Amino acid sequence: MSDCHGLGDCEDDRMKRIYEYVDGALSREDLNEIKQHLDGCEECAQEHSLECLIRSVVKRSCQEAAPQTLKERILDRIGHLEAADTVQADA
Repeated sequence: MSDCHGLGDCEDDRMKRIYEYVDGALSREDLNEIKQHLDGCEECAQEHSLECLIRSVVKRSCQEAAPQTLKERILDRIGHLEAADTVQADA
């Protein structure tokens, strides 16, 4: 794969830099450098957009509340397992 204007010469290097950019894990100077690069590189801009979309979907999915009946079933099952462990430990 060709050099991507200073972001590395393979996809893994570019993706690592894009992940760091999205995470805000770069210095201000590096953030500006990556932003400028994304403005001029369609391939990296698409990877950046895809990563942002994936993170948005995951974040939205993690905010959904489980139905109360599911919570009750899980807690009930945990209670049964804890009770069974207590009985086995006493035996």
